[in-house]
Amino acid sequence: MEAHLVLTYTLVAAVSVASPGPATLMALNNSLTYGAKSTLWSSLGNISGLFCMSAAAMLGLGALIASSEWIFNAVKFVGAGYLFYLGAKQLLKKSQVLAVPANATANDNAPSRLKLFKSAFLTAATNPKATIFFTALFPQFIDQGSALLPQFLILTLIFMALSLGSLSLYALLASRAKGALSRPAFSKWLNRIVGSTFIFFGTAILTMRRQTA
Repeated sequence: MEAHLVLTYTLVAAVSVASPGPATLMALNNSLTYGAKSTLWSSLGNISGLFCMSAAAMLGLGALIASSEWIFNAVKFVGAGYLFYLGAKQLLKKSQVLAVPANATANDNAPSRLKLFKSAFLTAATNPKATIFFTALFPQFIDQGSALLPQFLILTLIFMALSLGSLSLYALLASRAKGALSRPAFSKWLNRIVGSTFIFFGTAILTMRRQTA
């Protein structure tokens, strides 16, 4: 691949990755609730989901989803439904997000690593925005006259690295601000804000329409 194409792709991908979405919200919430280290597993789950979506697009499954109304809607409803579930779970949570017992650490109350991984994986893998992104973007930067696998790996790994870096930065910033956000009244509102935002993202997914030629 030519260097200028890789650079252009990296800039476009960086803009997409930096835009706040469900993965960003999950990283912020996990960092505030369980500590910055816990976001490593959700971040790994997210980029694993992105890898699967990228591979699906490369194999033509992304194009199938984008071209089939009912498959696209099925993925859309599953993704939106999962975000609604996360939002409702947050809104109904009675414990305060930032409340940690004095003799415990945030990680003591954290879900298992597998649960953090699976939740982020499902969020990424059921987001039709990722399908559209990879289906529409990859063909613009792939040289059909060259070997496809190396190009796929380069573009996908760049996107995964950018996503991992972005989520880690968001988590670190949230962790640094935790001290200022630890008041009980604010923590109660944080539950509501996080839950409502998950539901907002789910609603936004429901408004997505399949791109037609």
